[in-house]
Amino acid sequence: MAQFDANGFVVSEELPAGTPVLTLSAPTAEAMRQIGTALARQLTSQDVVLLSGPLGAGKTTFAQGIGKGLGIDEPIVSPTFTIARELDGHFASGASAHLVHVDAYRIGGVMHAPGNDTMGALMDELESLGLDEELEDPSEGTVVLMEWGEHMAGILADTRLEVHIHRSEGNDEEENSTELSADGERVVSIVGVGWGERFDNLKRALQEVSD
Repeated sequence: MAQFDANGFVVSEELPAGTPVLTLSAPTAEAMRQIGTALARQLTSQDVVLLSGPLGAGKTTFAQGIGKGLGIDEPIVSPTFTIARELDGHFASGASAHLVHVDAYRIGGVMHAPGNDTMGALMDELESLGLDEELEDPSEGTVVLMEWGEHMAGILADTRLEVHIHRSEGNDEEENSTELSADGERVVSIVGVGWGERFDNLKRALQEVSD
C-alpha cells in the first residue's frame, strides 16, 4: 500500500518521488459511485486503473461508478468468476470506449493473492487468457480496470492510476460483504503515477464531487 507524506505526495520506494495523491471521503455507497463516475469522465484511451481494498471496501461499487462515467449500459459486477469482462461505452469526448474489467485476485488461485511475488506466473496466466498484451499495452480506445491489481503494478503501464479504498475501523459486520452498505465511511486514496498535469484536472473534478 502506498505511503504518503504530510503534503499528500507518495513516499514509497516502489513509486517515483513526488507522485501526487488525492484523498477523499466516501460516507455512502452513492458517494463512492460518484467518485468513480467523476474519475471515469477524466479517462482517455489506454488508461490503466488499479483498484485495491479489502473485501467489502466498496471496489465493485466504485467500479459501477466507472461504468456510469464511461456510458456503459450493462451492469457492472465483480468479475470474480469470469476473471475478466469486456464492456463497451464511450469517453466524455464521445469517442468509443472499451472497458476491460479484470479480477487479478483469482488469476492463478490463492497463491497469487496480493503480497506474493508471483508476477511471472501471473503474466503466464494472462497470456493463456489472451489478456497479456491488452494489459501491458492497451489497444486504442481501451481502458483497463483491474481489481486487486496493486501487486501487478510493476509489470503494467508506467502511467496509471492507483485507487486504494480503506474501510474505517469498526465495520466488522461488513468483513465478508462484497457490497458497500449505506453506512460506514470509506477513505479513497487516488495516486497518479505518470499522470502529470492530467492529475491536476482529475483532482479538480473529484473535489467538485466531494464538496
